[in-house]
Amino acid sequence: MHFVGLLKVSKRNEKLVPVVSLLKTVVGRHTKMGQASVGHSTLSAADDVEDKGTQKMALAKNLASLIEESSDFDEKKPKSRMELKRSYEFRIKKRVKEQYVNGKFQDLMEKVIANPKTLQDSYNSIMLNSNVDITVNNNRLSFESMAEKLYNGNFDVKANTFSISTKGARKEVLVLPNLILKVVQEAIRIVLEIICRPFFSKISHGCRSGRGHSTALRYISKEISNPDWWFTLILDKRVDACVLAELISVMEDRIEDPRLYDILRRMFDAQILNLEFGGFPKGHGLPQEGILAPILMNIYLDLLDREFYRLSIRYEAINPNFHVGGDGSDSKLRSWFRRQLKDSDPNHIVDSKSGPRVHACRFMDEMFFAVSGSKEIAQTFKSDIVNYLQNSLHLNVDNRTEILPCEGHVGVCFLGTLVRRQVKESPAVKAIHKLKDKVKLFALQKREAWDAGTVRIGKKWLAHGLKKVKESEIKHLANSDSTLCQISSFRKAGMQTDHWYKFLLKVWTQDVKAKAAESEELILSKYIAEPALPQELRESFYEFQKRVDEYVSSETAAALSLLPNSCSSAKSVTITEIVAPVSAIKKRLFRYGLITSEGHPRTNSLLILQNDSQIIDWFSGVVRRWLTWYRECDNFSEIKLLISNEVRKSCIRTLAAKYRIHESEIGKRFDSELSGIPSTQEIEHEMADETSEAFTGNEALIYGFPYNGLCILSLARMVSQSRPCNCFVFGCSEAAPCVYTLHVMERQRFPGWKTGFSSCIHPSLNKRRIGLCTQHLKDLYLGRISLQSIDFNAWK
Repeated sequence: MHFVGLLKVSKRNEKLVPVVSLLKTVVGRHTKMGQASVGHSTLSAADDVEDKGTQKMALAKNLASLIEESSDFDEKKPKSRMELKRSYEFRIKKRVKEQYVNGKFQDLMEKVIANPKTLQDSYNSIMLNSNVDITVNNNRLSFESMAEKLYNGNFDVKANTFSISTKGARKEVLVLPNLILKVVQEAIRIVLEIICRPFFSKISHGCRSGRGHSTALRYISKEISNPDWWFTLILDKRVDACVLAELISVMEDRIEDPRLYDILRRMFDAQILNLEFGGFPKGHGLPQEGILAPILMNIYLDLLDREFYRLSIRYEAINPNFHVGGDGSDSKLRSWFRRQLKDSDPNHIVDSKSGPRVHACRFMDEMFFAVSGSKEIAQTFKSDIVNYLQNSLHLNVDNRTEILPCEGHVGVCFLGTLVRRQVKESPAVKAIHKLKDKVKLFALQKREAWDAGTVRIGKKWLAHGLKKVKESEIKHLANSDSTLCQISSFRKAGMQTDHWYKFLLKVWTQDVKAKAAESEELILSKYIAEPALPQELRESFYEFQKRVDEYVSSETAAALSLLPNSCSSAKSVTITEIVAPVSAIKKRLFRYGLITSEGHPRTNSLLILQNDSQIIDWFSGVVRRWLTWYRECDNFSEIKLLISNEVRKSCIRTLAAKYRIHESEIGKRFDSELSGIPSTQEIEHEMADETSEAFTGNEALIYGFPYNGLCILSLARMVSQSRPCNCFVFGCSEAAPCVYTLHVMERQRFPGWKTGFSSCIHPSLNKRRIGLCTQHLKDLYLGRISLQSIDFNAWK
């Protein structure tokens, strides 16, 4: 029985093979001891009892050693980046808890942050962010010296910074920390998150375990029931001395450490905090977002979250214009607390007569509010929120946003997506609409086939006609004084008549009055081929197209009347949809050179000089981001079409232009490599692979990675022995085979759309040259690291 229980444990830990070998050793020892006891059967009964006791003790020792060896095997198992980062933060958490005295955390700078072990763990955390192997000792920092300077208070913040500015009259300066200051900031960030993160409210979804982009959008779509009005608020404020003083006063409620606040003030004076409300989207791995910015922003805006709950009680529980119950016996405040408890129940149905309701969702400095009630209540509620932000928190609020009704197709932009209300269709109505889409697609295919056939007929007619035309027959049509005629006299024999053909086509085009035609092919199709076709064929084709248009444009009332719920008394169900910004995505595809202005895939000229694997990784990075960001959006089918029709074909055409071969040959040569850019049928399988990755899920540990946009790099030069270059990623000492130029393609106005590309890289980094090793270039393209992991001061 002991062995059976041990086997169950070993199976649960997936260590069956080493455990079985150890069991054989234990059984062998036990068998030998049993054989020895049989050989001494003439001994006394007391000796037999003693031998049995000795055997049990030996067996217990063997089993104990077995457990120790099994635990040693578990420790040898490699851990993921998230598990390692969690272990480093857990070590620091133990040191932080030891400083909790008299209801406050004290002497954190002296006892925790200025500790070489804490600085070492923070450094390892940064290396994990850079996807650098921490087992390889490339550390050149002296943590003891850093800890001593922090302990004595003579750590020079400004000496560990560098600045980058734009060129021109209007300079924008970006101040960034070097690796030493980055380690100190990381240590402070971990300490502050350990202390403050457990006290944040449930409406806050930024940089928290189990609360991120996806949970915020899921809360809006699933848990906010029947809103009537909604709006967003846009902040615009760089942290000044007033905001910093208010922030420190909030932190003093839980932390008593003047030395910690002193170094924060010195970082503010050195312009290294990089804390800005608004300006650019947070959590996208942008270099201008400081390491301490997320936790400091959440600490400060937690005051707004508390104010929201106070306003929630005021509007829902203490509203004088609303009475709960006919006799007024039930307490409105008690009903409010009951609703707060029932909000977490997905099966709870909200009563439309339960009075006004207010809802809020915040991701860092992006705020979403919804109101169930009259527009006057929504206006008053918005005014209270804006007044609190301006008067109490000293933040500027942009007046661009308005209170919008939830009904209708007009939605609001939140977290780079469109939030809107839509009437939910029944399965029968969906089937009818699906049939209409199939009919429309079938008609479109027939139209394309018809146009292609008529164009082919027109081209054959043109080629046959030009062969029969003689120069003497059309020479009188030309003007001998024209420049074209004079130039043609210098052409070779047999080529003088080229311009005559062009002039003849021009005269013929004017004769058929085809000036409004979009292209020559349209002229050949509409004015040459179609008139020559049999009239019955033309009439039947256009009659078919007319019937299709009538069917698609109508709602087919006869078919809808056959549905069981089609009566007017049936109540429609309205749901909240999260929609990916497809139109904005297409504009970015055109801006980054993936499609033409007409929407057709094209060659990306900036990537054509890179290696084949790097080109494919760049396009795969777009696909991976879309699959991760938009998998829960209601229009994900449109994203699938963009992946298969635009991104995949643009990658194939880029490789085809590089090797100057046909696209079909590229598909055969790079069949396995192009699997990272799936076709429409492979997308579902690709999504299953994406969800199984270990480095996803906890957005507190991986803040800045899941939603960092793709940037574009062009090859600047190859690295040679005379001009060596190492990788610019923090902690990486590998040689960089190439130097790349970073291109800042856009700077969206906050909050902007989430399109898969970097929306707001600081302009001072435009045309900045960086060296990257092969592995980290791939990590940057695939979203495993962000631009925050690159040392832009490494170029000396």
